[in-house]
Amino acid sequence: MFHKILIANRGEIACRVIDSCRRMGVATVAVYSDADRAARHVAMADEAVYLGGPAPADSYLRDDAIIQAARDTGAQAIHPGYGFLSENPGFVEAVEAAGLVFIGPSARAIRAMGLKDAAKALMEEAGVPVVPGYHGSNQDPAHLAQQAEQIGYPVLIKAVAGGGGKGMRRVDDPKGFNDGLQSARSEAKNAFGNPDVLIEKYILQPRHIEVQVFGDGERAVHLYERDCSLQRRHQKVIEEAPAPDMTPEIRKIMGAAATRAAEAIGYKGAGTIEFIVDGSNGLREDGFWFMEMNTRLQVEHPVTEAITGVDLVEWQLRVASGEPLPAEQDDLHIQGHAFEARLYAEDVPAGFLPATGTLAHLEFPDHARIETGIRQGDTISPWYDPMIAKIVTHGPTRAIALRELETALVDTEVAGSVTNLDFLIALTRHAGFRQGDVDTGLIERDLDDLVAAAQPDPAAIALGVIGLAGLADRTTTGGMTLWQPMRRTILWDGGEAVLEVLGPGAARVTLDGTRHEVRWQGDRWWVNDALRRNRIVEHDAGVSVFGGRAFTLIPLDPLARDAGAAGDTALTLSPMPGLVKSVHVEAGQQVSAGDRLAVLEAMKMEHSLTAARDGVVAEVLAAAGDQVEAGAPLIRLEEEDA
Repeated sequence: MFHKILIANRGEIACRVIDSCRRMGVATVAVYSDADRAARHVAMADEAVYLGGPAPADSYLRDDAIIQAARDTGAQAIHPGYGFLSENPGFVEAVEAAGLVFIGPSARAIRAMGLKDAAKALMEEAGVPVVPGYHGSNQDPAHLAQQAEQIGYPVLIKAVAGGGGKGMRRVDDPKGFNDGLQSARSEAKNAFGNPDVLIEKYILQPRHIEVQVFGDGERAVHLYERDCSLQRRHQKVIEEAPAPDMTPEIRKIMGAAATRAAEAIGYKGAGTIEFIVDGSNGLREDGFWFMEMNTRLQVEHPVTEAITGVDLVEWQLRVASGEPLPAEQDDLHIQGHAFEARLYAEDVPAGFLPATGTLAHLEFPDHARIETGIRQGDTISPWYDPMIAKIVTHGPTRAIALRELETALVDTEVAGSVTNLDFLIALTRHAGFRQGDVDTGLIERDLDDLVAAAQPDPAAIALGVIGLAGLADRTTTGGMTLWQPMRRTILWDGGEAVLEVLGPGAARVTLDGTRHEVRWQGDRWWVNDALRRNRIVEHDAGVSVFGGRAFTLIPLDPLARDAGAAGDTALTLSPMPGLVKSVHVEAGQQVSAGDRLAVLEAMKMEHSLTAARDGVVAEVLAAAGDQVEAGAPLIRLEEEDA
C-alpha cells in the first residue's frame, strides 16, 4: 500500500479521497490555486502545494507542476478525482514516465472510451448493445443532416469528446438541425477542443441507468446500478441506487454487459458504464443501449457505496498499489436504497444560472452523509463548478430513503448565495418521483410547478421580520431591549412590514395589510397560535429563516427604499462573472425582444443574453474575450420615446 499520495483535484472530491486515506493511514498531498488558498481540502491534507492562478489552465490542468509536486513531496501515486485531468491519457503517461502510479485506468483504456464514436464501435464488437446512430468521421453538415434523416427524428447531436451535458443538443425536426449542429459544435470546441459530433436516435421516454464497474486490468465486477434519470439539460440532479423497478433478471443482464465492456478494454480501477434505457414500457432485455463509459470515479459514487458497503476510493488505492480485486461478484449484495442530491449555488428562477457569493451561514444535518469541500465563510468561486455539497441518505426501502432525503434537505441551512435547495425539496415531494415513475424529461415537463412550489409563506416571512428587528436575539430578556421602538417599519430587499412589539416574547407583524401575531419562548415560535418548526439565524448577509422553504431577508436603509425600484430594460447586464464568448449586435442595429445580443461563458456552460424589449442598440460595452463581473453592463439600448 502507498504511504503517501497526491490528489490532483479540489473541492468535495479531494476531501472525499482524503477521508479514505485517513482511514487507511495514507498521507495526502493537496494542490491548490490562488482561489483555493484557504479551501477545505487544503486544510484537511497533510501537505499542500501551490500551483498557480485561479483559472484551471493556470493550476489544476498544469500536469507538469502537479507531477513535480508529487515528486518533491515524496508521493508515490496521484489520484485524479474527477474532471480536470482525470480522463486525460497524456497525463497518465506523463505520471508513469515520472515513476509514479496513476490511480485509475491505463492511458489505452481511457483512449478507447474517450471518443464516443470509437467507443460505440468497440462495444458492438464486445456484444454490448448500442443506440442506433451515426458515429462516422465525415463531419460535413450536409452528410450529418442526411444521416439524421435516415436515423429518424428526434435525434441527439453529441460531442464525440463530450461529457457533463456539454456539446449536446436535441433536434426534433430537419428545420432545427443546422442551428443545433452549430451550437453543439461551438460548445464542444470550447469545452473539449474538438468540434466533432455524432448523431443518435433520441429515445422519447429515456431513463439514464448506469452500472458501476471495477476491474484489476484483467477481470471486472459490477457493483450494481444507479438511476440518474432525474436530470435537467443533461445535468444530473438527484441520483439513486438501485434503479426503481429493476428486476433481478434485467439487473443480471445489464451487469454482465457492463463487465464485458470493462474487460474488453482491460479496465483497471473504478468506472461507470452508462446506458440509455427505453422507459416507455418497463425495463426490458432489449430496451437498453450503451451510451458511454466514464473512466473515473463518478460524482454519484456515494449511493453505490451506501447500498454495497464498499469504499470505492479504498478499492482504487488497493488495486492501484498492486493488490487483487477486493471481492468476487458473488460477494457483492444490495443493502437497502440510497439517494444523492446535488446542492448547487444557482439561481433557479433565473433559469438555473450558476451563482457566486460568500456563504455567511452553512450547516448540514448530522443524520445524512455530506460530501462537501465548502465551509461556512467560504466564497463560491466563478472559476469552478458551483457545487456546495452532495447530500446522501440511505434506508431499508426506497420510500424511507426518499423521506430521509427530504428531511435532510429541509434541515440543510445555507445563506449568502442563492441555491437550488428549495427546488431539490420540491423534487422529493413530486408525486411521480415518489412512485419511481421517472425519466430524463420529468423535470422539464413539470418545471413550472417545481419552481412555483418554492415560495415562502407569509407566516415564515413574519418570523424573518422578527429577526430583522433583532427580537430573535437570545441575549435579551424576552427578545426586547429598552431602546427599541414599540412600532416601526421594517424594510428588506423584497418588501416591507409594520412591526409592533406587544411585550416580552410577543409582537404583531403586518404584511400587505394582514396581521400576524407572533409569540416565542426560547427557540419555539408560534404564528397566529400555530407552532412553527422554523429556525431564525442572523448573519452577515441578513436574516435567514430555515425549516421548510428557506429564505433570507436582506435589510434595507429606509432612506434607500426608492433606489433601484424600477428595472432598466435598456441595459443588458452580465448575470454572473464570466467570459464574453461572442457579441451578436452592433451600435445602431434594430433588435426585437428575445433577440440574442451576446453569449456569456460561465461555470463551463454557455448562456445566451437576450433583449428585454424592442429597440435600437445605442452602445456595445463589451467585446468577445472580455472577462466581466456580475452586474457588468454589456449592451445598452436607446431610450424609449416618452
